Amino acid sequence: MSVIPANRICLMFDGEAQEAARFYAETFPDSWVGAVQRAPSDNPSGSEGDVLVVEFTVLGIPCIGVNGGAYFRHGEAFSFQIATTDQKETDRYWNAIVGNGGAESQCGWCTDKWGVCWQITPRTLTEAMANGGAEAKRAFDAMLTMKKIDVAAIDAARRGDRSPS
Repeated sequence: MSVIPANRICLMFDGEAQEAARFYAETFPDSWVGAVQRAPSDNPSGSEGDVLVVEFTVLGIPCIGVNGGAYFRHGEAFSFQIATTDQKETDRYWNAIVGNGGAESQCGWCTDKWGVCWQITPRTLTEAMANGGAEAKRAFDAMLTMKKIDVAAIDAARRGDRSPS
C-alpha cells in the first residue's frame, strides 16, 4: 500500500487524467505516474473499469487526477509556477505545453491541452521583482509586453538597458 500524502493537489479531467499525468511525467524532472485506480462501478462520468483516479507527481509535488467529467473546468485562478534558469529551459517547457495542444497567454502564462494553467517564470524575473524599486518596475513593464518570457529582455530591463545584449 502506498503512503497517502497529507496534502496533494487534485486536478479534474474529462477522461484524460492518465494521459495528462504521463505528459507531465515526461516533461518535468522529479515527476512520475503512480497508482491508477479504476471505477468500481458505472458512474456519472464513466463506466465500471474506466480510469477514475491517477496518482502522479509534478516537480516533486504530489497530485491526483480525477476523471470527473466535463462539468469541472480549470482556470487561471490555479496554476503551476515553474521556475526556470535560462531561455533554453524556458523555451523547452513553454514549447512542450503549447506545442502539445496548449495555448499561449500573457506574462509567462500558458495553458495545456487539458486546461491546466502554467506559469513558466525565469528566476531572473522573480529576482528582479524581489529586489523591488526601479529594477522591479523595469522588469515588470517588460514582462507585460510578453507572452513567453524573453530572458535577455528581462535582464536588459533589470540593468536599465533599452535593448537586450
